[in-house]
Amino acid sequence: MVKISTVKTKPYTDQKPGTSGLRKRVTVFQQNQHYAENFIQSIISVIEPAERQAATVVVGGDGRFFMKDAIQLIVQIAAANGIGNLVIGQNGIMSTPAVSCVIRKIKAVGGIILTASHNPGGPNGDFGIKYNIASGGPAPEGITNKIFEISKSLQEYHICPELKVDLSKIGKQTFEVESFKPFTVEIVDSVEAYAEMLRGIFDFAALKELLSGASHINVRLDAMHGVVGPYVKKIVCEELGSPANSAVNCVPQEDFGGHHPDPNLTYAADLVSTMKGGEYDFGAAFDGDGDRNMVLGKHGFFVNPSDSVAVIAANITSIPYFQKTGVKGLARSMPTSGALDNVAKALQMQLYETPTGWKFFGNLMDAGKLSLCGEESFGTGSDHIREKDGLWAVLAWLSILATRKQSVEDIMKDHWQKFGRNFFTRYDYEEVDSDAANKMIKDLETTMFDPSFKGKKFSSGDKTYEVAIADNFAYTDPVDGSVSKNQVRSLQ
Repeated sequence: MVKISTVKTKPYTDQKPGTSGLRKRVTVFQQNQHYAENFIQSIISVIEPAERQAATVVVGGDGRFFMKDAIQLIVQIAAANGIGNLVIGQNGIMSTPAVSCVIRKIKAVGGIILTASHNPGGPNGDFGIKYNIASGGPAPEGITNKIFEISKSLQEYHICPELKVDLSKIGKQTFEVESFKPFTVEIVDSVEAYAEMLRGIFDFAALKELLSGASHINVRLDAMHGVVGPYVKKIVCEELGSPANSAVNCVPQEDFGGHHPDPNLTYAADLVSTMKGGEYDFGAAFDGDGDRNMVLGKHGFFVNPSDSVAVIAANITSIPYFQKTGVKGLARSMPTSGALDNVAKALQMQLYETPTGWKFFGNLMDAGKLSLCGEESFGTGSDHIREKDGLWAVLAWLSILATRKQSVEDIMKDHWQKFGRNFFTRYDYEEVDSDAANKMIKDLETTMFDPSFKGKKFSSGDKTYEVAIADNFAYTDPVDGSVSKNQVRSLQ
């Protein structure tokens, strides 16, 4: 019989989860007493006590430092709070898209994902804990606010400190927990359910021909030592026949090999350099938890994320899934370029412009209004799950290559010819002081919201731009009527 302990604690005031959960330095979780335990208890507390015994919670992470410690805590705290079943990826590994897939497949009450996405890992890096709901998508604000409120007044948590689970062994482990019925932990293959889902979305025979047939293309896929490595190996190499050496950095590491697992031109510079050599026709990189992607063509031809989602939309019938479901609508986040708008207009599809945050897309999908969406931050996805999905996006591109039998560059140039071209640049400011950044945004708002700012002209080189709109972008959700604001924008 496993004993339950009640541990006295003090609340923390800084455990407010964002759209991507609670992200902090690893040291914050390690050096503040009961910090992780408090937050895990706060998450479990939003699951109604009457529902817990029958509930299943999915758990997985990107392999970063502190993940395995956090999973053991989740097991111990879930058991002590009466959760009936946990499903955990082998060795704790499960990509964010795969967690969403498994939640939906087994009708779990939700899932806990251990990731800080594309942020660096290791003892001096970042760690994160994120809660997804029964739809498979990130918890909406109503739930994250509830978690935060609980965390601010938490005086104790419940834990089974002696309960230990072997994460390496596939199969069910059952424990008798005092006060509750048996507690079951099932360790599952990290890839299989997700791979099975992809087989139902794409034409694997056509992809196999593209990657390993007589006239196959050469691809280079960089998992950046994140969670996607095992998925690429199993699906792209073993199943679709791409050579084993076409996938690199495929062993997840706690510090991502000392690198920043962010698939962009700066942090995936090795891939960019390799692609410039001309040996490979198609290249892609993935982030730490597998929900972001970057696509490159031969000689390092870069496809920006705003264009990527637009090309998938314009060639959506290359993907069997959409032939079956039809296209319900398209969406992009506000900072993403208008390339998708051009496609929506030309093909007479409904387009939604949302604030940043995948939960806004999830609402539209749940209401049957949205099929395909994307963000400028290298995230692309569809209504097959409720998270952005890096490997899905890459297989979507490969499906387009298989159908059109053209290079990435030719497809992109044809697209611009047909729909027009939107130029897009993103600037990332990292490790900045938050007080200074908040002051800068406040000053920017003061300047931009002054009535005289509209109509102002700015010149660069031989081009002059006039400010047409300067506002705080506000979005009224067409599904639940909620209003989101606080994204400053200026349109010329």
